[in-house]
Amino acid sequence: MSIISSRLVRAAVALAFLVAGPAASEPSDDLVGLWKAKAFGGEAVREIIVAKTGDRYVADVGGGRVPMNLVDGEIRFALPSGLGEFRGTVGSKGDIEGHWIISPRRAGGDQRYASPATLAQGPAGQWRGEVRLPPDALTFYLPVTRSENGALATYLRNPERNLGRFIAVERIERDGDRVRLLGRASPTGAETTLAEGVFHPDSDMISLNFEGFDTTFDFVRTGTDDEPGFYPRGKSPAPYSYAPPPVLDDGWPTGTLAEAKIDEEAVERFIDELAAVPMDGIGASQVHAVLIARHGKLVLEEYFHGFDRTTAHDTRSAAKSLTAVLIGAAMRAGAPFNVTTRLVDAIDPALFPEEIDPRLAATRVEHLLDMSAGFVCDDSDPSLPGHEDVMQEQAEELNWHRYALAVPMARQSGEKAVYCSMKPHLLGAVLSFETGRWLPELFRDLVAGPLDINRYHVNLTPTGDSYYGGGAYFEPRDFMKLGQLVLNEGTWKGRRILSRDYVRNMIATQTKIGERQYGWLWWITEYPYAEGTVRAVFAGGNGGQIVMAIPELDLVIAFYGGSYSDRALLIPQNVYVPERILPAVAH
Repeated sequence: MSIISSRLVRAAVALAFLVAGPAASEPSDDLVGLWKAKAFGGEAVREIIVAKTGDRYVADVGGGRVPMNLVDGEIRFALPSGLGEFRGTVGSKGDIEGHWIISPRRAGGDQRYASPATLAQGPAGQWRGEVRLPPDALTFYLPVTRSENGALATYLRNPERNLGRFIAVERIERDGDRVRLLGRASPTGAETTLAEGVFHPDSDMISLNFEGFDTTFDFVRTGTDDEPGFYPRGKSPAPYSYAPPPVLDDGWPTGTLAEAKIDEEAVERFIDELAAVPMDGIGASQVHAVLIARHGKLVLEEYFHGFDRTTAHDTRSAAKSLTAVLIGAAMRAGAPFNVTTRLVDAIDPALFPEEIDPRLAATRVEHLLDMSAGFVCDDSDPSLPGHEDVMQEQAEELNWHRYALAVPMARQSGEKAVYCSMKPHLLGAVLSFETGRWLPELFRDLVAGPLDINRYHVNLTPTGDSYYGGGAYFEPRDFMKLGQLVLNEGTWKGRRILSRDYVRNMIATQTKIGERQYGWLWWITEYPYAEGTVRAVFAGGNGGQIVMAIPELDLVIAFYGGSYSDRALLIPQNVYVPERILPAVAH
């Protein structure tokens, strides 16, 4: 789960405690239809200008001017009221390379992200550039239909976070201008009022104030232009006709399905199937994108529900696999540690508790990579101190590395693998101490730059460093490069990023989490194929985020989705890969 997701969930669940309104009259057909509300979602791009006037440097961000400071060779400036800040350095070509740090305005907006920004040197002592800001929209759909018993049935669909999964809305009632959303807080609980609002018949709008959000959501009826955000590709999508992906400036060579020996007709049927998935309830599968690459070329790129290739997508725990890549890249670049290095030798001593448990003293970097570090933490058990939400929501210790190292040990590291986001996050403490670098800059130099990834948003901790337990945002074509990096055994476009041996160990079975095979922050599975099976390794995240590499077929498959905290998130890996995609791939 990402840093902000638990706050949004709590905000959604809080709706269940709103006070019930007056008794409702008979439902009105005035409410039947598809309603949409959208809030936040401000500017997507911000211009940054740095200019020299005499001996002074001034930064101009969208018309707001602030003085610029030079701290230990690093350029820094910040807008007032927490509206954003910049950290960067002057590169060898005279450009300023850095990151813009900002908190989006959604509920729980104290979460900050670092986004890359390059300010190109121009004439007269001026640098100018743009930064693409993190996604900030929050959208709700309310589909209202009349059920067989005469009631107005509905549910709440939220593409960005799937918050409707936590607001069990079943029907809507109207009494004059008052509107109530009703449902059950639990499957066996009594029906209750989950939200109240006002229907404005003159403007044909429903206004709802959801507790936990600092805005009013005004629902209006959708037109044809809005339908693709709710339906995969509109209510009545046209038959799909395949076209190969375009060549862009992101480093991906492209090709055709036929060149890759993938059955074009089978893929067209599959895309038509995705476009026709009925949005008949909160549990409907929500696939936002599917991409396929084979033999090093991107051959399929399709988007749904209003998403596109320029939409940075929340990768959730799939970003844990990116953490493993950064660890390998740092070791290859000369960082003075390896997977057998003990944490007590690789992390700032000031972060450890005064008394160090011998089991913690024996814990090595590899135990964080394979989830076998013996801390009292399990992301499936929120009662434990190492649980991701417990760590992120406590206010006593804002340095999450120090917090994690103080979590008690349950067992000797290496005995048992237990999935816990706190463990890969601790790898950030290793990287900080062993390289002396700010982690967003380290990631840019060792991974993003070599992989031709120019737009991303890495989430930050309260102390301003990267969170490595998941939740970063990437554009789909860029994040998919992780799968190709695996197939290439550590190279991209001929440039080596990871050692071959590191990649082989990263995707080898190191432990088991339950019955599932696990490498170094990569999942491993097998699929039936032809007369046998093929082995697949994948980065996986809540909602249906998947980047999968199948070495035997020289194949990369990527899915992005919005089925957060719903079993439908497993449909791509359990159904679409083995039953739709692999049968279309020739050996």
